Amino acid sequence: MPGTEFEDLLRRLAPQVLGAVVRRYGRFDAADDATQEALLAAATRWPGDGLPDNPLGWLITVASRRLTDLLRAEQARRRREDTVARWTPPGRWHAPAADRPAAESDDTLILLFMCCHPSLSAASQIALTLRAVGGLTTAEIARAFLVPEATMTRRITRAKSSVKDSGVPFGMPSGAERAERLRVVLHVLYLIFNEGYASTSGPHLQRVELSAEAIRLARMVHRLLPDDGEVTGLLALMVLTDARRPARTGPDGSLIPMAEQDRSRWDAAAIAEGVALITGALSRGTAGPYQLQAAIAAIHDEAPSAEETDWPQITALYELLMRITDNPMVALNHVVAVAMARGPHAGLGLLDPLAADGRIAADHRLHAVRAHLLEMAGDHAAAREGYREAARRATGLPQQRYLHAKAARLEDGRTP
Repeated sequence: MPGTEFEDLLRRLAPQVLGAVVRRYGRFDAADDATQEALLAAATRWPGDGLPDNPLGWLITVASRRLTDLLRAEQARRRREDTVARWTPPGRWHAPAADRPAAESDDTLILLFMCCHPSLSAASQIALTLRAVGGLTTAEIARAFLVPEATMTRRITRAKSSVKDSGVPFGMPSGAERAERLRVVLHVLYLIFNEGYASTSGPHLQRVELSAEAIRLARMVHRLLPDDGEVTGLLALMVLTDARRPARTGPDGSLIPMAEQDRSRWDAAAIAEGVALITGALSRGTAGPYQLQAAIAAIHDEAPSAEETDWPQITALYELLMRITDNPMVALNHVVAVAMARGPHAGLGLLDPLAADGRIAADHRLHAVRAHLLEMAGDHAAAREGYREAARRATGLPQQRYLHAKAARLEDGRTP
């Protein structure tokens, strides 16, 4: 088996291993350390020794043995050898109930709920999800978010300690708590995807490893909860959005806006999958925010050209979305849709209230939209200044370069 296939297998098995160990021993923090050591051992030994007959059982055995060693050492320091004696000796380990196929899926979802515990910040939820469920190493997560590995190590360590201190049992929450925690899980996956698809900092527009991991995790949740409309909607939204990725950048990594993209480079198979997912979800009942966003993405993806985009329908969908979510970015996207459907002045008339919203007033995207609508309206001098202001506020280099280029093309009255 090639190295990349080993890596993919280990990444898929990581949450099942961690779930089995946490279910049996508790101690999320120590169980995660033991699981990571088991994964490292597999990555070192399997390429030379070959794949074991039961890779999952092998990993759980190694992780359990390592955790037993850790617990022995810890409890020895506390002079509690009588407690240590109650743990199963490594040589007599038997696969716990969580190793059975029927429990693997449940454990994965439980882990997601634990990683998205409300006591954690959004940044910690994302980091812990990528580590515990995504199977990424701390170094990989640090590189993805452009922070030193030591910084990410501290963040993950604090997150694991918070989960441990919260005393949350290893099990599925029930009732309203389960619904609320699922909402947080979906939001965390949404944030991971967005950071991968449109990086907020750094030299590259996209971090493919993050968006790909978000899609993989969303597929996992969808397999566990196939009848949940919002789970399906989020997966559809990711797939439909990522389908445009091949056309979003030029050979030099420069940003290409949707209206100028070569649509023949869009992933037709992904579009077909996303459309089928959202069509099925919308037929089952009231649409939630992810389903509405996926429906909007489907309209964009199915339009043969930018000029043939059904902007009135997109406007209507954004208006539905605004009724159920107080999100300034949704409102900004609605402004764009209105401008495309009814003209730039209609859109400009909706921007002033958004400019007074502290959640988005400083965001470069607000200024970029204003500049774009001013350009559409023929006010090139004001548009040029707007693009420059947006570039000053942007944190990603591709966005800065794109906005400066837009301003330069309007210099001295030249049109793009």
